[in-house]
Amino acid sequence: MAKQNTGRYGIWSIGLRSEDPARRGELAEVAAELEELGFGAVWLGGSTGVRHAVPLIEATTRLTVATGIQSIWQYEAGDTATEYAALEAAHPGRFLLGLGVSHAKLADRYRRPYAAMVAYLDALDAAGVPAERRVLAALGPKMLRLSRDRAAGSHPYLVTPEHTAEAREALGDGPLLAPELKVILETDPTRARTTARAHLSFYLDLPNYTNTFLRLGFTKADLTDGGSDRLIDAVYAWGDENRIRGRVDEFHAAGADHVALQVIDDGAAGDALPREGWRRVAALLG
Repeated sequence: MAKQNTGRYGIWSIGLRSEDPARRGELAEVAAELEELGFGAVWLGGSTGVRHAVPLIEATTRLTVATGIQSIWQYEAGDTATEYAALEAAHPGRFLLGLGVSHAKLADRYRRPYAAMVAYLDALDAAGVPAERRVLAALGPKMLRLSRDRAAGSHPYLVTPEHTAEAREALGDGPLLAPELKVILETDPTRARTTARAHLSFYLDLPNYTNTFLRLGFTKADLTDGGSDRLIDAVYAWGDENRIRGRVDEFHAAGADHVALQVIDDGAAGDALPREGWRRVAALLG
């Protein structure tokens, strides 16, 4: 199964998705700049649908646009397949469908997530969506094996290099492994960790993530008070350019093909577009 052409680095951002037609021009401009900066892919954060990729793909020539990640509870498989077919016909090879089971606290219909994902993939198969054009947000062993057998690979969110090494072992050499990594462009440890804790608090209330942390050797004490320094430093890349570049390199050394970088901007809205931060990240990776 051929890997999607994502390059070694990408950008992950909730701000890259929008239902507002007035923002279409802004998103097109941003996508064109990210392509020019050398990023191989952009990941549309949140529970995005296929349609959210259209303005970014139309504004670029080679950038892969991926959902990061589409909830199977929010978008019906048949609708997804129809939208995928239309986008693929207009722009062959440019879109990557990222799928996930979300979280019990966020999805009203949440039930038997693994079985639900298998059924969703069965429906996509029947509708002609190729396995090599989708990835799964896999954290645990069963979903990682499903990513290997029924998709092009995995896009794990909020993970460590140690998880990446385990994921690579589970996937084998062929499938795409594209973990997300949060970046804080701040050299002061106190300010960086304060920003990280404010951002991490939401995720520490979701068992899918906390259970993964516990499996990786963190303790319940690491998950209290916004996260221990040990946990923060494991899942956020902060510091000067050399330190951040080193953290990104750790994920590649652990087996990642591609790292999706989410720049966290202190004080900015969650859907902000930290364009200056993206430029700084591109420079330090160059």
